[in-house]
Amino acid sequence: MHRSNVHCDLCPNQHCLIKKSLISDEDKRLAQQKATLNCKKGQQFIMEGTPVSGLFFIQTGKAKVLKTGIYGKEQILRLVKEGETIGHRGFGTKKKYSIGAIALEDSILCNFSNETLDLMLKKIPKLTYELMLFYADELSRSESKVKTIAQMTVREKVIDTLLFIHRKFGLNHKGSINIQLSRKEIADYSGTTVEQVIRVISSLKSEGLLTCVGKTITVSDLDKLKTEISEHNFYLDN
Repeated sequence: MHRSNVHCDLCPNQHCLIKKSLISDEDKRLAQQKATLNCKKGQQFIMEGTPVSGLFFIQTGKAKVLKTGIYGKEQILRLVKEGETIGHRGFGTKKKYSIGAIALEDSILCNFSNETLDLMLKKIPKLTYELMLFYADELSRSESKVKTIAQMTVREKVIDTLLFIHRKFGLNHKGSINIQLSRKEIADYSGTTVEQVIRVISSLKSEGLLTCVGKTITVSDLDKLKTEISEHNFYLDN
């Protein structure tokens, strides 16, 4: 990965919890101790089981956070975009990452080392408060997701994943979901198999609810898909 440095004042992400917590010039000076990394599509920047090297924030791009289960099967825990953080479950509690992370497209990452972030949390009360709220929200989302997914059929799990990426990443200029995931990645996120995902997507296409060209997916009838999983609370942000 190529290393450079981009000043937080020049970053377009207004929702980044680091950027919105920087008030004084001293706060901004501390933040500039970060490293900015250019990461290519498909490049792994966190390896499961390696020593924790701080938190990563996505300045531009998208990534997947995953964990290896039994028999080496991957489970995608989170899909992240601009302004979001990765590696927070290892900071301050563990010496090794319990997850891995791979760029889904060319991305620019901000990396705050353990030492830098520890100093910032002691010096910037607003950052400490924002991070506390972030952890509380993450815990609530995780608990809700486990409960909801356990009650879904295979078809509902795939639909839930498609609706999730639709609302999280939005649409591109052609009206398609603004992220390209393989059938395997959809399966790894939804907790199903590749074969099941292929069957469900094929069924949704034949019903006129989706159109697909390779990894590009366009939702043709959003309301009908929402209705199918409405009893599971569609608006849950995974």
